[in-house]
Order: sequence, then structure tokens, then C-alpha cells
Amino acid sequence: MGRAFEYRKAAKLKRWGHMAKTFTKIGKQIAIAVKAGGPEPDMNPALRAIIANAKRENMPKDNIERAIKNAMGKDQSDYKEVTYEGYGPHGVAIFVDTLTDNTTRTVGDVRSVFNKFNGNLGTQGSLSFLFDHKCVFTFKKTDGLDMDEMILDLIDYGVEDEYDEDEEENSITIYGDPSSFGAIQKHLEENGFEVTGAEFTRIPNDLKDVTPEERETIDKMIEKLEDFDDVQTVYTNMKPEGIQ
Repeated sequence: MGRAFEYRKAAKLKRWGHMAKTFTKIGKQIAIAVKAGGPEPDMNPALRAIIANAKRENMPKDNIERAIKNAMGKDQSDYKEVTYEGYGPHGVAIFVDTLTDNTTRTVGDVRSVFNKFNGNLGTQGSLSFLFDHKCVFTFKKTDGLDMDEMILDLIDYGVEDEYDEDEEENSITIYGDPSSFGAIQKHLEENGFEVTGAEFTRIPNDLKDVTPEERETIDKMIEKLEDFDDVQTVYTNMKPEGIQ
């Protein structure tokens, strides 16, 4: 898990570089959560998780409340979660997670970038074997916490027996089966843990070496994809800098 954590930490530094775009992306997530489970965070676990992420990204409270209010409006568009996957330049695998109210527009935008960089957009599921899909929870470490005992409590939910500890933030990060997202969140909340982040991620199971020149090209492609408001997150199996 150490390599996976290093990958995730390095990849996150490249994500959502501009605050305005970050807030736009989180606003769409809030819209989906409100449509599915209502506007009250106490009654909507998915919304609570997104609000925790929003706070971690320093999204102002007013922006969060406005996004919830907008999601309740009659004219609010219905967003859909759509994933695109394929190979970019130099054989690097790329996953693109989107939230869109117009799939025709979004697939056109994504395909244009793949084409520009001589990539190949594949069919959905064609690259799933290259990545592990996980749900990730980060929570504040409490005094006297026995992680071995906690993992035993959560193992039935598909939580892995390895975890990451951030001493600087005094936090713990655990990884689990995406289908158990709600059950894991409920367990943490019922046991009094302060959840500071909850999300889904894709961790490559085999990292691909690239040259500095190849990395520069792939980074440019990722930046082009992330420029689209519909794009939430871009994942690749390119080995991040600094990982041996």
C-alpha cells in the first residue's frame, strides 16, 4: 500500500489546480448527492462525505450552501457519472471520470484530446484490469486507537488490512471496496470518528516508466482534459516522479 499511497499523493498534487474549477467540480458532486438523497446532510451520507471533501479543499461555507440550494431548483440539470478510458501517448493508460448533463458534448471533448495527442479512446471497461477501484476514507486519529482491532471490525466491508498514517495531519487513511462506501462511512460516524475526506479513487496495479520528455507530453494531455468542466478526475498508470 505504500506505493499506492505515494502514487495517490503525487497524483493529487496535479489535480484541481485552480480553485474556481475545484469548486465547480464539487458543486456538481453536491448536485448529484442532493438529487439522490435530499438536501439535509444529516439524512444524506453521500452529501456529508462531499461536504467534508469541500471543506478540505477550503470551499467557503456560503458556496456549499449555495450549491445545495441550486441543486434543489426545478431547472437544475441532471448530471450523470460517465467514465472514459483509453491509451494516451507512449502507451500510458488513462481513465477520465466525468459528471455531465450532456454526454454528446463530453465524449466529443474527451475524444478530441485523445486524438490531438495520438491516443486511442477505448470502450468502457476495457482498461479496468489495470486499475483497482477503491473507496478511500481519511479520518482524525483518536487517542488510544487500536488500528488492528478497527480493521478487524471493517474487514467484512472489504476494507484492506493495510492503511496509511499521516503524523503531520494526525490522520488515518483506509481503503475499501467501493460497494461498501456507505457502510464504512456509517461505521466511522457511529464510532465517533471525524471523517475529513471520503472519495473513490483508481490505483494502478502496474506503474509504467516514462522518460522526462514523455512525461511532459502526458502531463499536457492531462491538463487539457482537466480544463473541461465536465471532467472530475484523470487517472493514469504513469509512474509519478520520485517513485523508484
